[in-house]
Amino acid sequence: MDGFRVLGVAIRREPWIFTVSTLGSILFGALTVADAWVLGWSTDHVVLPAFEDGHIRGGLLLTVLGLFVGVAILRAVGIVARRLGAGVMQYRMQAAYRREVTAQYLALPMSWHQQHPTGQLLSNANADVEAAWAPIAPLPMAVGTIAMMVIAIVQMLLVDLKIAAVGLMVFPLVTLATLTYQYFSSPLFTRIQALRAELSEVAHESFDGAMVVKTLGREAEETERFAAKANQLRDLGIRVGRIRAAFDPLLEAIPSLGVLGVLGVGVYQIRHGHADAGDVVTIAYLLTIVAFPIRSIGWLLGEFPRSVVGFRRVHRVLDEPVEVTYGTAALGHTALGARLEVDDLDFAYVPGQELLHELSFVVEPGRTVAVVGETASGKSTLTTLLTRLVDPDAGRVLVDGTDLRDLAPGELAGQVALVPQTAFLFDDTVRGNVALGEDVPDEEVWEALRTAQADGFVAALPHGLDSRLGERGTTLSGGQRQRLSLARALVRRPRLLILDDATSAVDPEVEARILAAIRADRSGDAVAASTMVLIAYRKATIGLADEVLFLADGRIADRGPHDALLERNPDYARLVNAYEAAPEGAVGGQRHE
Repeated sequence: MDGFRVLGVAIRREPWIFTVSTLGSILFGALTVADAWVLGWSTDHVVLPAFEDGHIRGGLLLTVLGLFVGVAILRAVGIVARRLGAGVMQYRMQAAYRREVTAQYLALPMSWHQQHPTGQLLSNANADVEAAWAPIAPLPMAVGTIAMMVIAIVQMLLVDLKIAAVGLMVFPLVTLATLTYQYFSSPLFTRIQALRAELSEVAHESFDGAMVVKTLGREAEETERFAAKANQLRDLGIRVGRIRAAFDPLLEAIPSLGVLGVLGVGVYQIRHGHADAGDVVTIAYLLTIVAFPIRSIGWLLGEFPRSVVGFRRVHRVLDEPVEVTYGTAALGHTALGARLEVDDLDFAYVPGQELLHELSFVVEPGRTVAVVGETASGKSTLTTLLTRLVDPDAGRVLVDGTDLRDLAPGELAGQVALVPQTAFLFDDTVRGNVALGEDVPDEEVWEALRTAQADGFVAALPHGLDSRLGERGTTLSGGQRQRLSLARALVRRPRLLILDDATSAVDPEVEARILAAIRADRSGDAVAASTMVLIAYRKATIGLADEVLFLADGRIADRGPHDALLERNPDYARLVNAYEAAPEGAVGGQRHE
C-alpha cells in the first residue's frame, strides 16, 4: 500500500502524461487480446477447414493476413505511447524532486546542515530520488495490462467456463509468491539505501580531504574504509539478487503451469465433445497473454520496497520544518553605509551552554569595528548571526533600525556581504566566481579585483577573467583564493561588509594595501562608505578599526580604540601580542567558533 501511495503522488502531479501512457498501454493490451480472437477465428474458419478440404480460399487468407497486420500496427502505436509516456513521467518526477530537495537544502538553516553529512545529502538528492520513482517505468504497462488481463479473463470465461477456471488458479499462486518476495526483500532494500548514503559520505570525505590523506600517508586506511562499505553494499545487493533470482523464474513458471493445465483439461473436453479445438487454443493463448500482465505487475511490485525506502528518505528532508521566517520590510538603497545594531543578543548551539550572552553594540554608518577574542569566543558565530545564517535565541540584530527577521527574502543578501576565512571558489572562470551569475560589467569586476589586490595575478593568468580555476580554485594559492572571495563581495558594493579574518592567508603588506583600498575615500564610491565589521587578529588590521570589541566568555569584556585597550586591558594586550608573536601558521588556520 505504501508503494501505491508513492505512485499516487506521481499520478496526481503528472495526470495527463499518465493518462496518455496508460491509454497506450490499454490499447496495446486490448489489441494483444484481439490477437487471441484472430488466432481462434483463424483456427476454426481457415486452418481446420484447410485440413478437411485440402485447400485455402484466397479471400479468407487475405482476411486473416489483414487482421493480423492491422492488430500489429495498432499494438505498435500503443507500445510507443506507453513507453514514451512512462519515460517522460519518470524523468520529470525525478527532476522535480531533485529541484525540490535542492531548494529545501538552500532554505534550511546552517544549523541543520551542520548536523547532516554531505554524503547523506548527496544520496538524498540522487540515489534516493531515483529509487523513489523507479516504479514509474513499469507503471503504465502494469495498469494497461491489468485492463488486458480483465479483458482476457472475461473472454476466457465466455469461451469455456470450466477450462477458464483451471487457468485462473494461477492467480492465488502469483499473489503468494509476490507477498513472500516483499517480505524478504523490503528490509534489505532499506539497508541498501542507507549504505549508499554512507558510501557516498566516505567517498566525499576522502576526496575532500585528499591533501590530509596523502600528506599523512593514509591512502591504505581510506581505501579500506571505503572498501568495507562497498563490500557491505555488494553483499546486500547479492542477497537481493538471489531473492530476485528465485522470484522471477517462479513468476514466469506459474502461468506456464496454468497453460499445461488448460491443455490437459482442454484435450479431455475435446475428446468427449464438450469443447472445440479453437476454444482450447483461444483459452491457452489467452492464458499466455495473462502471463505477461502477471510479470509486469511483478516488476512493478518488485520495485516497491526500494521505492518506498527512497521516498521516505527524500521526504525526511522535504518535511523538515524550515524555521527561518521572513517579513516584508525593505532596506533603503543608498550609497551610504548601513547602521548596524546588536541588541541584547544570546545564542547557544547546545541548550544551556551559551556561546554569546547579552551582546549589545552599535556600528554607525561608514564606521569600522574590529571584533577580537580568543578562539571559541564566538566571533565567527557572531558573523553568522549578523548575516542571518542562524537566528539568535534572544535579542535582535538590526540593520537601519529593522530587525533582520522582518526583512523580505533576499533583501539582506542584496546589501550585506560576508567574506569568510575559508574562501570557496566554484569550478568556473574568474569572472564567473566574482560575478556569480549577475550581469556585472568587466570594468567593475576589474575594479573589485584591484581593491582586493587580485588584479595582478588575474591579469597574469592565461586567459585573464576567462581563466578557469578548477574545483574549489585548486589552481590558486590560499591568499589568491581569499582575495577573489573578497572581490566577489566588493563587486556587489555592500552597505555592510563583514570580514571574518578574510585576509589571514595574505601577506601583512598585501593585507594593509587591501584594507587601505577598501577604506580609501573615493568620492561617489559606495564601498568607501561601507560599514565594516572585522574579525581580526593582526595588529595592523585591528589598528584600522574605529572601535574594537573585545569578547571574553561570550560577552563584550571591553571596548574602545585599539591603542586605548592595549594600555588599560592586560588580557587584551596579552591576546593581541600573542597572536602577533605566534607563527603565522598557528593563527592563520581555519577556526570553528
